[in-house]
This record gives sequence, C-alpha cells and structure tokens, in this order.
Amino acid sequence: MSIAIEVNYCPVCGTKLVRRERFGQMRPVCPACGYVHFYDPKVAAAVFIEDGSRILLIKRGVEPERGRWALPAGYVDSREDPRQTAIREAREETGLEVRITRLIDVFYSGRQNGASIIIVYAAEVAGGTLQPQDDAEKAEWFTAENLPDLAFESTRRLVAAWAAGQQVSAG
Repeated sequence: MSIAIEVNYCPVCGTKLVRRERFGQMRPVCPACGYVHFYDPKVAAAVFIEDGSRILLIKRGVEPERGRWALPAGYVDSREDPRQTAIREAREETGLEVRITRLIDVFYSGRQNGASIIIVYAAEVAGGTLQPQDDAEKAEWFTAENLPDLAFESTRRLVAAWAAGQQVSAG
C-alpha cells in the first residue's frame, strides 16, 4: 500500500493550492504567489559490510519488511552527506563503527512510501562491538551458505551477486 501525502496549502503564503500543469506534470500550484510543489523522493543510504567470507545483515524490527534481513540502512537527513548516513546507520543499528571504502550502486525502488532511492556503499569495520540497536532486532554475520530471508530487492540483488562470487559493484 502506498501513501501519498497531499499538500493542500501553500507553505509560502497559506493560499489553497490548485493543480496545474507545470514542468510536464500536474502539480500543486499556488494561484496567489506562484509556488510550485514538487514531491521529492525519499533517499536512504545502506552499507554492505564484508568480513572475509561473511556479510553483516540486520533483522528488521519495523515495517516495511519487519522480521526479514537487510543491509544496515536508513533515511538521509536534510543536509546530511549520504556517506555519513551510512556510517551513522551502521553505528545505530549494529553498534559498529565503519569506514566507507567505495560506492557500490544506486537503486531506484519506485516506492511512494519509504525510500525510493537507495545509495549503497561498501564499508569495513573500524571499531565497536556488534550489538543490535535502534530498529534492528538482530545483527549477525552470514556466509553465502546460510543466508536468511532477505528484505528489499536491492538487498536481494547485491547479496545474490556476492553469494555467486561476483564483484558487488554498480551495473
């Protein structure tokens, strides 16, 4: 189920918005001041953490996909560098400090509720103690032979490539 939050009043002057074609689409427009409202995508950053022949996954404690396993990830805050988001989310969900080593890929999920753009970074453990926190029920290392039920298409694609021995990278 997708949830679209409708904007009814102009955030600039408070006038009731009307729908008009602007920039190739029907958008909420203020007839008084000309403000045009754009529905921006939600962006998330995730980390793919390898340790030898294992990868780190978290068991989601919240919807969507509660009870399934995913990469540590979360929403990018306004004015936050997505790399910092990935580092923050790894710490918040696993207790580990990580160092970003490279960009793996950017995924478009098409979701209207939740993240529609997911930026995935490779990272290595730089410190901390593995302990599930925040919205993670568990945080565990997995080998290609003992993978759990995975959440999200981006996680499934990356983990499948990794398990098949392929380079986990863009493309």
